[in-house]
Amino acid sequence: MRSGIEQLDAAEIAARLARISSLESGADEMAPSTPSVDAAVLVPLINRASMSLLFTQRAAHLKAHAGQASFPGGRREPADRSLIDTALRETEEEVGLDRSQVQVLGQLPPYRTVTGFRVTPIVGWIEPELQLTLDPGEVDRVFEIPLAIALSPSHLIRQSAIYKGKRRHYHVVKHEDNVVWGATAGMLLSLQEALWQFA
Repeated sequence: MRSGIEQLDAAEIAARLARISSLESGADEMAPSTPSVDAAVLVPLINRASMSLLFTQRAAHLKAHAGQASFPGGRREPADRSLIDTALRETEEEVGLDRSQVQVLGQLPPYRTVTGFRVTPIVGWIEPELQLTLDPGEVDRVFEIPLAIALSPSHLIRQSAIYKGKRRHYHVVKHEDNVVWGATAGMLLSLQEALWQFA
């Protein structure tokens, strides 16, 4: 039996996402102030008995963010009709999830990254009978973290480290052998605020 935030269904999550206009956009502390490149990711909510979030682990050979955990997504291409289209296209390319399996519930405020992207998280509801085919050129594996853990204040915590001579603050979630941090964890913070603030 679900409890707490896991009791939310697709309709209630969509309703809360529709009320987030008052939430501020997120940004890495070291994100450039110059105009960013538009990108989008899918925040995949898997409708299991214990609702979970799906993440990818980026391929180890990639030049940028190799081996890091992220949501599937990428930069907007000229042929994309919208940022929703970007998120669904990139997800299909990376993990083989057909867009027909995704019910788009809404979106979170854009997040500006240190690499110069303005990333819009698109929240999608997915039934658990999903069929995935990973692109080994982009993704090493996928994993899930229960929603209640990913958004729990006791698990989604703020840390800091010295980067290029300056102290940098960031959020991180650890579950079993998986670590989600940086921009992706920052988007989790936005999701936490959206689902709890507008309860």
